[in-house]
Amino acid sequence: MTLEIGLILPTSTPDPRQPILGDVRAAARLAEQLELESVWSTDHLIASAPMVDSTVTLATAAAVTDHIHIGYNVMLLALRPVAWAAKQIASLQHVSGDRLLLGVGTGNPAHGDIGWRAAGVTFTGRGTRTDEALRVLPGLVTGTPTLVNGVEATLSPAATMPPILVAGNGTRARRRAAEFATGWLTIAPDLTTLPAELRELQELAKEFDRPAPTVTVVAPGLSTDLHAAADQLAAHREAGVERVILAPTSPDWQSDYQRAAQLRATL
Repeated sequence: MTLEIGLILPTSTPDPRQPILGDVRAAARLAEQLELESVWSTDHLIASAPMVDSTVTLATAAAVTDHIHIGYNVMLLALRPVAWAAKQIASLQHVSGDRLLLGVGTGNPAHGDIGWRAAGVTFTGRGTRTDEALRVLPGLVTGTPTLVNGVEATLSPAATMPPILVAGNGTRARRRAAEFATGWLTIAPDLTTLPAELRELQELAKEFDRPAPTVTVVAPGLSTDLHAAADQLAAHREAGVERVILAPTSPDWQSDYQRAAQLRATL
């Protein structure tokens, strides 16, 4: 099985003391030139560090590339009206030529709830609202008359529904992925427990009479040694992981992109 490698665009950082805000156009072009599979944007309104708007970021990446996939890592559906989210998703499918990968999550508590309060929605109950959004999202994106907020809405132009990847490391997220998604996104999993989590994912998919979601790992812990890191990625592949998404480690994001290409070649 091939292990695909994607990269987070330089538009955010987990460390507010070290902002990573680079040129999205240059980063997307470089990732495509290096023949990497995908580029991804983080998403929040107010995070613990500077973060560029995800939809603008992905539209920019799509505009300067031809074939690389663009992805939300991850869109917080519960933070925005679902009809507006569907309009953004459909529009990105149009401008990118159906290259969008739709990661969906419920929000990292590390960022706090200020962004949610500023948007006028509650932080609690976001999981339930995410499920509700996922139920109506495909109809809205594909231009099917869909009941949302008591109104039958039809968005136009219609678009192809992109693959959905549900994020989260717990059973609730795996259940959500099994019910609604084609993929499951997990952050830096422990490879000793991942097989049991994948078995649970498969059993949950059977409950919904759906195929088991594919597995994408975000920010796996990798050695600084190239060959050791390649061996670690090979272990992920053997465990059943389809894709890894690597994050820039410093403002020198170009070096991280080059290293990702070296890992791909070594694999």
